[in-house]
Order: sequence, then C-alpha cells, then structure tokens
Amino acid sequence: MNPLLDQLRAAVGAAYVLVDGDLSAYETDWRQRSKGKSLAVVRPGTTAEVAAVVRLCAGAGTPIVPQGGNTGMVVGSTPDDSGREVVLSLGRLNRVRAMDGGNLTVTVEAGVVLQNLQQQAQDAGFLFPLSLAAEGSCTIGGNLATNAGGTQVLRYGNTRDLCLGLEVVTAQGEVWDGLSGLRKDNTGYDLRDLFIGSEGTLGIITAATMKLYPLPVATLTAWAAVPSMEAAVTLLGLAQHHLGAGLTGFEVMGQFALGLVAKHMPQIRVPLYGQTPYCVLLENSDQESEPHAREQFERLLEAALEDGCATDAVVAENIAQARALWQVRENIPLAQAQEGLNIKHDISIPVSRIPAFCAETDALLQREIAGVRLVNFGHLGDGNLHYNVQAPADGDAPAFLREQEARVNTLVFDQVRKFDGSISAEHGIGTLKVDKLPHYKSAVALGLMRSVKRALDPQNILNPGRVLKL
Repeated sequence: MNPLLDQLRAAVGAAYVLVDGDLSAYETDWRQRSKGKSLAVVRPGTTAEVAAVVRLCAGAGTPIVPQGGNTGMVVGSTPDDSGREVVLSLGRLNRVRAMDGGNLTVTVEAGVVLQNLQQQAQDAGFLFPLSLAAEGSCTIGGNLATNAGGTQVLRYGNTRDLCLGLEVVTAQGEVWDGLSGLRKDNTGYDLRDLFIGSEGTLGIITAATMKLYPLPVATLTAWAAVPSMEAAVTLLGLAQHHLGAGLTGFEVMGQFALGLVAKHMPQIRVPLYGQTPYCVLLENSDQESEPHAREQFERLLEAALEDGCATDAVVAENIAQARALWQVRENIPLAQAQEGLNIKHDISIPVSRIPAFCAETDALLQREIAGVRLVNFGHLGDGNLHYNVQAPADGDAPAFLREQEARVNTLVFDQVRKFDGSISAEHGIGTLKVDKLPHYKSAVALGLMRSVKRALDPQNILNPGRVLKL
C-alpha cells in the first residue's frame, strides 16, 4: 500500500482519487502522441483541497502534473510513463464565483469550461472574447497556464491580456489570493504574469478574475480570395485602416488546407478557394448598428478589389452563413488529421515578414523533401501561423514522421529564427519542444527562467520536465 494514496483519499474523498479502470482521458494527450501512467488521478473540489494535495505530494517528494481540459498540443498536461506522477485534475473547480458588471470583470474557478464562461457572460449582456477551437472542452485554468490565443487576439489579446488577477497554490501548498479586479496596481513584481503561461511549472492556478466587454451591436463576417500572401498582408492593412478596433478577426488559409476540408467534409461548402492561393476570413464587430458595420465592410472590400489585394469576396448575410464560414476555418485541423499523419508547427513571425518567410520556407521544404505538402493557415492578424507539414500523398506516413520529423522541425525552426520569430506562438512548450527550446531561446533568458523555477519550486515537483529541463 502507498501511504500517500491513503492521505490523498482523506484529503479529497476516496471517490476522487482514481487509480484503477480506464484513465486514458487523463493519461493520453489530445493528439494521441503520448500515453503515460500516473500514480493516481486526483480531483479536488476546492482551492483548500488543491493546497492539501500539494502539501501531501511535496512531503512525499511526489511530482504533480496539473491538468485542465487536457486539450493541449505539446504534451504538457499528461503524466510520463514512470507511474510516479500524480495528475491533479481541476475539472471540479467549475464555479463562476462572481460577475461584476460595473467593473466589467468575472471571477471564475480554473475548471470552468471556456464555452460555458462565454455563454454565461453573454446571458448577462457581456462579451468574454477568448475563442478557440477547443472552447467546448478547454478550461480557463488551462487557457491561463498556456496563455492561449485563438481567433480574437488581434483585438483583445491573448489570455494574459484578459486576466486581472489570480488565485494560485504554490509548490509549498500555500494559497496566494491575488484575485484583484484592478486595472492599475504598481505595488511590486507582477506575480500574475509570472504564473500565466508557465504551464503549471511555477504554481497551480485555481481561480482568476477576467475582463468582460460590452456585447457588440453587430458582428459581420466576410470571406475574400487573395492572390498571394503579400496581398493578404496588404488586405490586413486596409482592414485595420477601414475598421479600426472593429476588426476582431483576420484568418488566412492556404488553398491546400481548404482543399482538405472540401475533400474530407463534403457537407461543408468552401467558397472561392479553387482558383486562388489563399483565402481570408474577416470579422467586423461594430458598436453602432448592423447597417453601419455592413457599410464599413462594403467600403473595405471595394477598396481591396480596386487595389487587387482581393480578387473576389462575399459577406455573410446572416448568423447561419457567418457560422458556416467560421466552420470552414475551424475544421482545417480535423480535416488535416483525416488526411493522415502530419507535423504541426505553431509559429509567429512579424506580420510584415510572413510573405517572405512562407515563400522561402515553402521552397526549402519542397526542395529538401520530395512530395511534401504544406498546410498553412492561422491568425495572420497577430502574426501566428499554423505552418504544418503533411506527409507525401503516396508515401508511408508513419515512416515519414519517424524519419523526417526532427529534420523538418529543424528546417522550419531555423527559418523562424532567421525571420525573428518564435517556435511557439500560442501552444506552449510542454515536453514536445522542451529539447528544442535551448536552441532557439537565449542562454540568458533560459538562465533567468531556471532561476525563477528553482526559487518557486525548489523540489521541482510541479510539472517537472515540461517547459524547462533543470
């Protein structure tokens, strides 16, 4: 018998310490790339119980893997195969504690599902703007731990920009109550920003105070065909000029990426993609009226067609049409998975340099690896591309991954560095990129990060081996 397991059962209840049965939902990552083995899956129901679990694990020297919705892309929230790590699932911390309309804030626990928060905010007459493909299952705690991005970063910023305060359990099992709703607070180091994006390696986020916004009066969606990536960047500049802060979404999608949706999801209509290298999806959120928003869009698209940075365009006439256009964009990853195994890259490049990066890196990969197919799409408005590499059409996809993944990653990441970009824009580092990070992050930065980790988690029990290797 393991005395730690008995202590954990006493702390949170025997029903919430899982050691038997099918634990694959907790032990296998979302992309099915890694399956680990935990000592136990522990599901506390309160912040006090989280703190108790951490104190017990710290006393036993047992590592902890914090987990939200387990929708991460970089194998950062699942256990390794040692059988030593405790998975700390925060799904039961799922309450909206308070909504302050006057302060435009909402305080929520870490296990609240993003889509539920969006809906509760809307029901109260507000907008919570974080939006991403996994919103039906990802949680606020996970969003904060990875500083998630999504489709509206262009206007509202990453999750970090939406957060005003945190409640965090430290590696020693203490609780820091930093749930401030203040927008100005210059009283020392910004501990909030230290924990956001740290992927559970510095502390365990148990609650947060998040920003709300007024609901827009009208939200319109447009779809444009563009002749090149250069034209897409030009269209972005025009959209920023014509729409200003109303531009809340600007997604670019390559022809091959859209072709995969058309191929694997024939029930979804993909407009305008057949004769153009790229399409762009734009969203205009207006605080005045729908006629005003439509007039702005029409002026923008007229200017784009006259300039030549767009060759054709459509504006959704109703909510159903807008959802159908967004469905195309959101289904690219699923269509790519149905096409077969692939190598994913979540990169960011200065927007002005994206056309040159794509032209040069496309040519490099096609020269180095015969038959390689490029699935390029993403959040052009904030410089974030999902620059994915699909195995050759008639090749052995598993063999391609085994033999070429390391080489492809190096080719792409070296290009990212050449163009002053980042090898992880919004997905994080996890374990998938932990060995790559030292090659693309400065030694000074890594030294500072290790110093912070050692100071806050001297036992190295919080998500060890993720983000950094000490």
